[in-house]
Amino acid sequence: MAINRWDPFRDVVALQNRVNSLFREMNEGDNPLTTASFVPAVDIYEDPKKVVLKLEVPGMEEKDLDIRVENNTLTVKGERKLEKEEKEENFHRIERRYGSFYRAFTLPSTVDTENVQASYNAGVLKLELNKKPEAQPKQIKVNVGQAKLEGKKEEQELVGAQ
Repeated sequence: MAINRWDPFRDVVALQNRVNSLFREMNEGDNPLTTASFVPAVDIYEDPKKVVLKLEVPGMEEKDLDIRVENNTLTVKGERKLEKEEKEENFHRIERRYGSFYRAFTLPSTVDTENVQASYNAGVLKLELNKKPEAQPKQIKVNVGQAKLEGKKEEQELVGAQ
């Protein structure tokens, strides 16, 4: 009977090879999800009056951004281009992402899609979507103790009369 030596990392290496193969196959296709060169990070928050999105798109100009609202879907498209004079340089490393991107966000029905405001400052695209007036919270004033005080005054007057 032959004795086989057990290698605890053999299964891990095999798994890593399979995962690498899977990613290689995915990147070879013309799938629209894999053709985007980068996906800008986004923060989304909400307050009682509006929904706000902030996208990180440094190095881009306003003319390179396309923002649309259709059928309660907000889409942001853009392209960050590698500058021509830098193409002839001998790069040692390129870590910044270039190319086109596409982000789509489904908007809640409480958002007024006719009133969208966009601003761009220091590489951050800020989109403010106001909520419809009927969706905004309403403050209701509660009168506490008014009826009880009037009832107690009447009781005191009756007790005082006896």
